[in-house]
Amino acid sequence: MNLGTLTLVATPIGNLSDISPRAVEALQAADVVCCEDTRRTGMLLQHLGISGKKYIVINEHTEFDACDEVVGKLLGGTEVALVSDAGTPGISDPGERLVKAAVLAGITVSSIPGPSALTMALVMSGLPTSRFVFEGFLPRSGGERSDRIAQLVDEQRTVVLYEAPHRLERTLADLEVACGSLRRVVLARELTKMHEEMWRGTLHDAHKHSKSEEPRGEYVLILEGAKPPAPPTDDELNQALRDELNSGASKKDAAARVAAKFGAPKRKVYELALMIK
Repeated sequence: MNLGTLTLVATPIGNLSDISPRAVEALQAADVVCCEDTRRTGMLLQHLGISGKKYIVINEHTEFDACDEVVGKLLGGTEVALVSDAGTPGISDPGERLVKAAVLAGITVSSIPGPSALTMALVMSGLPTSRFVFEGFLPRSGGERSDRIAQLVDEQRTVVLYEAPHRLERTLADLEVACGSLRRVVLARELTKMHEEMWRGTLHDAHKHSKSEEPRGEYVLILEGAKPPAPPTDDELNQALRDELNSGASKKDAAARVAAKFGAPKRKVYELALMIK
């Protein structure tokens, strides 16, 4: 029996001209299209001249229950395309659970690459792109939100976040308190559209800017990574060594502990330890 293929299809994040020929072919070939919103996806397919497709809604409320139905169809040979409202499905959008279920069932998962707001905003930001971390949407409230923001304080890689327009001001305020007012940030919105905007500045200025903004469209926030901690001075290392020695540690053990604590070269710390009377 031939199994169907689950194909993840990236769709435009704004400008419909960004749809790729392969994406159109995949949508044409699919027997079933899984989507977040049948109206939105229906409008896209209508624009592409594609009709007669069966839709299955896969969103945050339905994905868990819909997985069994979709996997059953795939096992029966049905070709399934998965799309989100915009961009690449499975990235801060429904689809992750369905992909996992398909893989566990031995079904081939394919993807048609295309638009992605996070990579577009990142490469346009002017901030380092060689190493970055994607955090998606922050938790809305509570300890989970506080813990996630606290993890960003010392993150040295560029951080990419998504945020809804009505929560932008609060998120920028929380980031300013945690990361400091001078940390650089880029706010991207309306990407690929007529009013595409890339705002650059400090968290302090971004917070003020957000108060005057008309809430419109989801934002991508690109946050500058934290500066590497300054290397410890010899005075700091010597004081730490004295504390260890006074507690009864040998010079060898004291040097090992202090080197590990400060991330300092072991040989240098040991040499300092030998000089302490």
